[in-house]
Amino acid sequence: MTKRKIHRTPEQKAALLREHHLEKKPVSDVCEAAKVQPSLFYLWQKQFFANAALAFDKEKRSSRETELQAEVAALKAKLADREATITRKDGVIAEISGEYVALKKARGDL
Repeated sequence: MTKRKIHRTPEQKAALLREHHLEKKPVSDVCEAAKVQPSLFYLWQKQFFANAALAFDKEKRSSRETELQAEVAALKAKLADREATITRKDGVIAEISGEYVALKKARGDL
């Protein structure tokens, strides 16, 4: 019987770390309640503290936000371009369909 992996969100991981660090619950109790191996808990803790400085560094945080905003703007522009292309295609299809129907009528097929 294989165990199914449970993927936790960053918020869930932070909540478990918070229980240990702020509420002073023992790691064993937190891990047992959440059905998490202590080694995994300690890995999350290591990752958390390795990236903790970013929470205090407005410059890095704002540059990442700027980067994400630029990416969103680029994706919106790409989406608008695709929508314009689809609109042009729809117009061409409508025009060709109209010509096709007119030719069929002229031939007496309709």
